[in-house]
Amino acid sequence: MAEHNILGKEGEEIACELLLKKGYIIRDRNWRCGRNEIDVVAEKEGRIIIVEVKTRTTDHIDDISKIITPAKIRHIVNAGKAYLKFFGLSQELQFDIIMLYGNKDNLSAEHIEDAIMPPMYFYR
Repeated sequence: MAEHNILGKEGEEIACELLLKKGYIIRDRNWRCGRNEIDVVAEKEGRIIIVEVKTRTTDHIDDISKIITPAKIRHIVNAGKAYLKFFGLSQELQFDIIMLYGNKDNLSAEHIEDAIMPPMYFYR
């Protein structure tokens, strides 16, 4: 496995640990629907939380919109809708991002809740 893939998997482990410490329930990891994938599906307070995990070797990200593009948002939102439909769920969706910075020996995490607002077509 390539080094960046290993770092990404370690980032997902840390993200799940962070969510568990905050009282979230982890429902799924790396859930796929067609070409769309959800890194982490969690649940808290009756909401289904779709979590996009981004791990970078830099110490910060100046512009998150360069990482979470409109196309990526579409994929995340569509995957979230598909998840609800697949499992017959009616809970409200929340879209979070967990950013991890650093190297494999020292990653720091930032959890951004409600980071993604779905486009208007999502509510139809």
